[in-house]
Amino acid sequence: MVPLKRRKVANSGTLNAGTHNSAATQPNKFPQVILFLLERKMGASRRAFLSQLGRRKGFQVEELFSKNVTHVICESNTAQEARMWLEAQGAGQAGRHLLDVSWYTESMRDGHPVEILDRHKLQQTPGGTVHLLMNDSEVTPFSVPGYACQRRCTLENHNAVLTDALSLLAENAELSDEDGRGVAFRRAAAVLKALPSAVTNMSQLTGLPCLGGHSLRVIKDILENGTSSEVESTKESERFKALKVLTGIFGVGSKTADRWIREGIHNLQQLRDSGQTLNRAQQAGLEHYDDIKQPVSLAEAEAIRGIVGRAVASVSPEAQIVLTGGFRRGKLTGHDVDFLITHPEEGSEVGLMPKLVSWLESRVSCHLQNVLLICDVIFLLMFALFCRFSLCCFIDKQTRRWRAVRVDLVVSPISQFAFALLGWTGSKLFERELRRWAGHEKGMSLSSHALYDNKQGRYIRASSEEEIFAHLGLEFIPPNERNA
Repeated sequence: MVPLKRRKVANSGTLNAGTHNSAATQPNKFPQVILFLLERKMGASRRAFLSQLGRRKGFQVEELFSKNVTHVICESNTAQEARMWLEAQGAGQAGRHLLDVSWYTESMRDGHPVEILDRHKLQQTPGGTVHLLMNDSEVTPFSVPGYACQRRCTLENHNAVLTDALSLLAENAELSDEDGRGVAFRRAAAVLKALPSAVTNMSQLTGLPCLGGHSLRVIKDILENGTSSEVESTKESERFKALKVLTGIFGVGSKTADRWIREGIHNLQQLRDSGQTLNRAQQAGLEHYDDIKQPVSLAEAEAIRGIVGRAVASVSPEAQIVLTGGFRRGKLTGHDVDFLITHPEEGSEVGLMPKLVSWLESRVSCHLQNVLLICDVIFLLMFALFCRFSLCCFIDKQTRRWRAVRVDLVVSPISQFAFALLGWTGSKLFERELRRWAGHEKGMSLSSHALYDNKQGRYIRASSEEEIFAHLGLEFIPPNERNA
């Protein structure tokens, strides 16, 4: 048997193999961290892949072990095995971290060296048994309820890399009119968002709801390789890119975008040159595409609330206005701004929307030049009025710059206000899961207008969100914990 040190030299292609893709290497962002991936039990191809991934992220990953290495990354090796290997190289552990590959993949995910925790280290237990922390037998699986409306989910997400990947696949499915697959990915992502810490081992997911085989394969790929090949190929898909751009136009849905793609239209300029007939909303959406795609900040949303609030006070002094959507859930940015308006006296909200839009058109247009104000959809549905339009507002009062922002106005009777507030707060999946719970578990039908008991054949009144949760037999979850 060849001694370990000689075997390393004689068979360097086994221990140290790996393709250094210089074209993909980024400048070393973290000079204090010099990494070496131990190929033993990792395998040459996986080592080469992970090394290239690290270099693309700006890490210094050495092909050959040297005294300069600060972090030795291992996979399925015990601390004793790693130390023996170091001794065979004529080196010791002093000044070096012996780490599990989970530290490496988490660092790739975050784009910087993450804090080294005990679970990342190769350690020796007090009883003398040397092993890697977080073996499958030691992992405690997570546990969460089956419905998103039963879970508290803040904006803090410990599994953003995983949920972003699943959300992208969901978006691709939805843009391809595969809503069932889209919902499946959304539900899987919502489960991961609700977990109290990062997933580092597939065993932690045992028994969790809503994690189908497809989602689990994506998660496993990311945990093992730092990325998902399916997600990366979807990102690079020309069709996905085109659908993202075209459906980003206000008033354009996936079916219209799909038709345009089949006609050879893949970007905004091709659409402009195509001579396609666009409706009023689509014309405005194309003209102000960059503005509307730009995230709206909380400060901008508050500025718009001031404009809309003055309008509401002018046409109906007793009417009330509430900022809903993601901002009510605690988000600092959003893609649009949603307002819910009501009047404390039932019936007094009738006619409020036309007056409000008329005031905005006349007064805002007088103060802002070239203001975009669209009101294409005004309709009555269960006595609630809806109007969606885009409103240009100031970003900088001194320079008088403005941009187009999409604003949703909803006018609701006071008798339906609690249901409208719940429905328009979101998140979209949280609301979907509320309706699913109501139907499957309680035999009820829930909407943004009412709660109907299908068994008793009657509507159930509620004057607050808390009452609605109580009627559904659910613990009340405040808005900032509904970010499913």
